[in-house]
Amino acid sequence: MTSADLVLSPADQQTPTAVVLRAPEDQSLEQAVGDMHLLLEQHGYVIAVYPASIKPAHERRMHAIRAVMESDRIALLKVDLPPLGVAVLVRQLRQLSICDFSAGVVASAARLLSHYIHSGALLNSVTKLDRVPVSLKTHAKSWVPGSQFGVLANPSPELIKIGSGELAGPEFATHLLVAKGQLQSDWVTTTLAPAWQVQEVHEAPLPADSPSWWGTSKMVEFAAFLPDISLIYQLVSSVRREVCTWCGNELIGDRCGLCSAPLKPPENQTRGSGVLSQGTPTHHGS
Repeated sequence: MTSADLVLSPADQQTPTAVVLRAPEDQSLEQAVGDMHLLLEQHGYVIAVYPASIKPAHERRMHAIRAVMESDRIALLKVDLPPLGVAVLVRQLRQLSICDFSAGVVASAARLLSHYIHSGALLNSVTKLDRVPVSLKTHAKSWVPGSQFGVLANPSPELIKIGSGELAGPEFATHLLVAKGQLQSDWVTTTLAPAWQVQEVHEAPLPADSPSWWGTSKMVEFAAFLPDISLIYQLVSSVRREVCTWCGNELIGDRCGLCSAPLKPPENQTRGSGVLSQGTPTHHGS
């Protein structure tokens, strides 16, 4: 992980913690390579998850570490989710890491699990929101005093003005994680949570990058997710495993999680895009 505030508390006593890969200004390349070498010695593989919004220098540092070490046991997973969604995904991968899956399957499971995280926020303005499509009409509405907006960034972008509709929610059982910014509102817990029929609501500190990601500090970020490791395990197990022709590691889906090579030949691609119905995973891939 690239930021300590994206490491959520463990879901249970078995869930391991995550290691933070420090930014270039906080650590020399030599120290970073040494730390990575130690991690590989201790664990065998390293799956580094980082948000797409990370500083370019930090991303280059991680690629430099892997290049220097010439290792196919380091996965660099760039995730295009809002900060709280990234934190949820990282915790789910931490849960999977102690199951009987290979490192390649755990790494490639990130793309699959991202589809089942509903990440969004309640905002008092969308004038500086550039990560989710916003119409000119909606921008104009955001200048009206007292306006608030519900925004969904993943799995499908959506934006509503509070009081004039509902955000499309998951069609399977979830828990809801809520991180409050400077916006005083209980809409997420009193309106959204019941509409989405979430089983439990949990609170977490707001990640430091959330205000810049959403374009305002007057916000409440949320993420609905699969809380049950047995269900996550079943979902990942339901996807056919392949062997990467480039690095030889196991993978699920159509791309290797460790070396990023696409699965070949194309006719053997299997898509990890199952649909959960009432808490039961169903795989529709080949």
